[in-house]
Amino acid sequence: MKNTIKALLETIMDPEIPTISIVDLGIVTRIESNGKKQVRVELTPTFSGCPALKIMEQLVTDKLVEHGYTDIEVKTSFNKQWNTNMISEKGLAALKKHGLAPPAKHKGYIELDVLSDTPCPYCNSRNTELQSPFGPTLCRSMHYCKNCLNAFEGFKPLV
Repeated sequence: MKNTIKALLETIMDPEIPTISIVDLGIVTRIESNGKKQVRVELTPTFSGCPALKIMEQLVTDKLVEHGYTDIEVKTSFNKQWNTNMISEKGLAALKKHGLAPPAKHKGYIELDVLSDTPCPYCNSRNTELQSPFGPTLCRSMHYCKNCLNAFEGFKPLV
């Protein structure tokens, strides 16, 4: 039953990055079901001020209602902090498809130098330059590829 629900949630795309599902982004952190029409879903946001939280909660509710679930609880939890290691391999590929350099895996500690070694999502070159550690959102940085001459955003690794 949980796999069926997870498969449904994999069809819900992140409102900000429509090439990645909320499951592959790693924000669906718990699914519970009694095997009937009762479902509990817990979302852990990428950061506490995420403007899309209520939208994602509603998207989950709507998807479950659409498939016949009637007793639904979708809640956002801050009990566990989200980090970029929670993004699935499929999600990392989806970020790259969107033109965002995926974040490097980390072991709980990140040095600023990791932003300087960000491969280009278009040509995979590491001949890139960090333009700014601050991008259009808190989780992104700005880069320039010296090989294909494209500017691109990198998804910062977050602990």
